[in-house]
Amino acid sequence: MSEQNPKTKLETVQQNSPFRGVGGVGEGIGIITYGAGNIFSLTAALERLQIPYGMITSEADFAHYDRYIIPGVGHAGAAMNKLTQTGLIPAIKSLKKPTLGICVGMQLLTSYSEEGSSDLLDIIPLKTLKFANKAGYKVPHTGWNRVFPEKENPLFENIPPGSHFYFVHSYFIEHSNTFTLSSTTYSNTFSASIWRDNFYGVQFHPEKSGAYGEMLLKNFSKI
Repeated sequence: MSEQNPKTKLETVQQNSPFRGVGGVGEGIGIITYGAGNIFSLTAALERLQIPYGMITSEADFAHYDRYIIPGVGHAGAAMNKLTQTGLIPAIKSLKKPTLGICVGMQLLTSYSEEGSSDLLDIIPLKTLKFANKAGYKVPHTGWNRVFPEKENPLFENIPPGSHFYFVHSYFIEHSNTFTLSSTTYSNTFSASIWRDNFYGVQFHPEKSGAYGEMLLKNFSKI
């Protein structure tokens, strides 16, 4: 039997998941779907946690959820191009409800990425930079790193400082005393998570980070 194509898999998730949007206005998590996200591992984690979710593919869909996730994997510039093609950028930039970017989704929140010299959403005025070549540090950075919160925030409630989270990335977001919510170190110290108003971003993959990653997703569902 041939493997199910990504479009069919996404339609199956939307139609058959018992945890997708519960039908009211402003309930659950809306996943902004633009063709550059790790949708299936994320939805599997939300289902394990029994957090209601659904897919956002049009501006009208935003009204059905009370918080949002921007997933992302791969090239930040290519992801930005795909997001631009959806026509959803004005709606995203005007969101007032909690919004979480994951991995490349976090990088999209910044102003600029060295990956493809790309202008991004500029919601959080930081830059996404490429790891320098240093002896003993392979790029991409892949594996578990300890994360240390730098500000009090409900996103990290019940998560001890120094907890391990899973990273896969070749570019990092610069550290900022203003916008860095938590930090980690690999070759240099950088933002493991960022925060401005209702916008949050995490460079690591909470859906692949075990109990503390699931705790972070659960915390986000309650912010």
